[in-house]
Amino acid sequence: MMRKILMMAATLLLAACQQGPSPEQLAKEKAEKMKYEAEIAAWRSERIERLKKPDGWLSLVGMHWLPVEGFTRVGSGADNGTRLATGPARLGVISTAAGNRVWLQPEAGVALTLDGQPLTGKTELTPDSRGTPSVVGFENGRASFVVIERGGKLALRVRDAEAETRTKFTGIDYFPIDTAFRFTATFTPHEAGRTIDIVNILGMVEPMMNPGTVSFTVGEVTHTLEAVDEGDGRLFLIFADRTSGKESYAAARFLYADPAGADGTTVVDFNKAYNPPCAFNAYSTCPMPPPENRLDLAVTAGEKKPRKI
Repeated sequence: MMRKILMMAATLLLAACQQGPSPEQLAKEKAEKMKYEAEIAAWRSERIERLKKPDGWLSLVGMHWLPVEGFTRVGSGADNGTRLATGPARLGVISTAAGNRVWLQPEAGVALTLDGQPLTGKTELTPDSRGTPSVVGFENGRASFVVIERGGKLALRVRDAEAETRTKFTGIDYFPIDTAFRFTATFTPHEAGRTIDIVNILGMVEPMMNPGTVSFTVGEVTHTLEAVDEGDGRLFLIFADRTSGKESYAAARFLYADPAGADGTTVVDFNKAYNPPCAFNAYSTCPMPPPENRLDLAVTAGEKKPRKI
């Protein structure tokens, strides 16, 4: 009798195990999944809104290198040394000097603004390498340019809110949201002050602060990415993977992770991997992945290739 009772108990226990998670557990997992998917959906929506801003990355219409020392006349007319794709025929004269200093002398009678205020006389402009760049506006605020510094050279980066890349933008395609590509990664710090040479899409080499690496495991394989600090403390990850040039943008994708916590870990969520500005236009200077950041892994999460206009 006892043996029969034990066999029945074992049978009931086995049946209970085969039933899987309880309804409560299933409900909890479903709620967590929905919450996570809502988080990613909100992140994607905010990303789209940033891209679509009148002065966002989709509005770029030109990048023009300036002389190291000298001057150039700027405007949309054919007689300018620096011919813009938009704006008045003659906008003014830009002069440069040693130390990457740059000034703008506005053309008489042309309405320009500097950081939203009327610009009337010769003014020194601040490039992005020295902080917040000066914004020169024209066409009643529809268009603008800033001075950028890359590889020790200065250039004008020009925007127009009516650029086709912005007005004809139809959205972004994504891989399905997949929690399998959200990793708790280990941060391994480098020695203080270490830099890493990053090559941009124009072939220029720029040293960037390299605080450490993040490592995560897929199956039995550990993958490691070198992190860059752009100055805000976050870990900026520039990577390519087996989908690059196929389902995803060929040059690279970008991803941010928070600084590591007290336990030495951070979250690397490839569902938030996104295309660099150069995926949308030819007027960006996007950094490329260092050799260490070319993953032997198909990251089927995050943004896919941009749609063709």
